[in-house]
Amino acid sequence: MSTARATVGIDDPRIRVTTWTFEQSGDSTGPHRHEYDYVVIPVTGGTFTVTNADGTTREMTQRAAAPYHGTAGTDHDVVSSSDATAVFVEVELKD
Repeated sequence: MSTARATVGIDDPRIRVTTWTFEQSGDSTGPHRHEYDYVVIPVTGGTFTVTNADGTTREMTQRAAAPYHGTAGTDHDVVSSSDATAVFVEVELKD
């Protein structure tokens, strides 16, 4: 399994902005726990398999420019199942 590329654009006391790029199907964020509430803004859209810490999975489809939010404490791994490159921006709200 390949690793998705994370590029941090801003990391200050209030927010962290990370662009996630999944070049191919199977690219993964790796298991992680969100410290902060966050907003995800899909750039390209794509399909993903999300595996929660308890082992349950769900399929998720992102649509370009259709943001959604998540909460602090979310514990998961996100794996691309898209045939094309998938990109999204994650904004973590530290305040």
